[in-house]
Amino acid sequence: MLNMSTLIIQPDSKEKLSIIKAFLKAMKISFVEEKPPYSSEFVAKIRQGDEDIKAGRTKKINLDDICEYS
Repeated sequence: MLNMSTLIIQPDSKEKLSIIKAFLKAMKISFVEEKPPYSSEFVAKIRQGDEDIKAGRTKKINLDDICEYS
């Protein structure tokens, strides 16, 4: 029986992704392409927020005043 494995390949450009996909197709190796659940812009905003928190660039809001900020 063939021992199956899963590989996670993370090319850093669209060109490399195309080459890898072409190679797998030429070798008749099945693969599944999954899109990330979040856009890169959203992920960048979350990472910037994390950096802001670590750097102390935050503002405390009193719960009674929260309606002023929405």
